[in-house]
Amino acid sequence: MKNKLFTVALGMALTATAISASAQKAYKEGVITIGTTMQGQAVETKSYFRADSAALVFSAGPANIKILTDAKGQSLAILVDVAVASIKKAAIASPAEVEEAMAKLPTFTFTPGTETKVISGFNCKKVVAKDAKSGKSYDIWITNDVSIPQTGIAKYYATIGGFPVQYYNFQDTQSVEVTVKSIAEQKAPAGTFGIPSDFEKISLDDLKAMSGGGN
Repeated sequence: MKNKLFTVALGMALTATAISASAQKAYKEGVITIGTTMQGQAVETKSYFRADSAALVFSAGPANIKILTDAKGQSLAILVDVAVASIKKAAIASPAEVEEAMAKLPTFTFTPGTETKVISGFNCKKVVAKDAKSGKSYDIWITNDVSIPQTGIAKYYATIGGFPVQYYNFQDTQSVEVTVKSIAEQKAPAGTFGIPSDFEKISLDDLKAMSGGGN
C-alpha cells in the first residue's frame, strides 16, 4: 500500500461547500459515483453525502479505503481495511494537519465560456478555472441540472456557479481529472459516516509509515 493512493481521494474529500440553489433537482442525501485514476489505474469511487458529513469510499488493491469529512472541513479521518492482513486502522488528522492540507489547495478565479456538452446525462457548460498560486488554467464542466449539499463538492469550486461534472481534483502538487458518472438520492448504509469500534485509531504520520512513507 502506498500513501500516494490517498492523494487524489483526499483532494475530493477536503472541505466542501454549497452549490447554486437554482438547480432543477435538489439532493439532500445520496451518493455520487465518480470515475478517476490513481497511479495510472482506473478507479471508481462512491461519495456518500448528507448535510453534515461525507464519506468517500474506494478500493486500492486489497485495501478498502474510506475518507470521512465534515461539512465545515474541520475533521478528516482515513479508514484502511485490509482483510487479508487483518488490518483495520483509522488515521485521524489533527486540526493543524487539516489546516496545512487546506493551505495547499488552489485558489481559483473562474471565467465562464460559451461551450456546452452533455456529460453523463447532465447538461454542462465550460468554465475556465485559473489558479492564482500556480498560474495554471483548467477547463471545468459544470451543470445547473442539480444542487448538492455543502458536503458534495470541494471548496475550491465554491463560486464556480454550478455542480462540477468533469473537473480536476488536487492534493499537494498532484492533479487528476475526475468525471461524475451518476447521482442517486438514497440513505447511506448504517455506519457509513462513523468509525467502527474495531478500528485502531492512529495518526496520519503512523499511516504514512505504515504505507511506505512520503506523500
